[in-house]
Amino acid sequence: DYNVGIRRSIGNRSAIIGPYGVNKEGSNDMYYKGANLLHTIRHSMNDDEKFRQALRGLNKTFYHQTVTTQQVEEFISKQSGFDYGKVFDQYLRTIQIPQLEYYVDSAKSSVTYHWVNCIDGFNLPLALLSSSKKIVPTTQWQTISIKKEELEGWTPKAIERLYYIKTKPLAVKP
Repeated sequence: DYNVGIRRSIGNRSAIIGPYGVNKEGSNDMYYKGANLLHTIRHSMNDDEKFRQALRGLNKTFYHQTVTTQQVEEFISKQSGFDYGKVFDQYLRTIQIPQLEYYVDSAKSSVTYHWVNCIDGFNLPLALLSSSKKIVPTTQWQTISIKKEELEGWTPKAIERLYYIKTKPLAVKP
């Protein structure tokens, strides 16, 4: 609830990470958007214990050190077992909020989806609460079959609660 609520404070007027070597900070969104990025990665991992261990591992590994963004990004990717490099690029180095366009075909129990408003290679995995499947949307259209009871999880409210993304349900199959 907290993370969803603080999204109102994200201005997205400039990237979180400013240009290096010029003594210029990035956006003031670093706290609110950064919290939502971590919330997004947590749900994407779909394993709270692994996520907790990654956070504890950051503290243990880099205790009393000055670290770079690259070190933190690589550590989280390694600990999660997934390369979140493009996800970090999207959220830290652009102001674009990725949008998941999707079409739910209730009759065929399928969903067709893809990412828009994102960098090339953006690959945020999604694990929806109502689904037993984890999906990795790309900018190319994909279709999956799902169980009838999983259709209820394919709503903007359900998806956007878990991830800092926009959603656009389509009325007509692409």
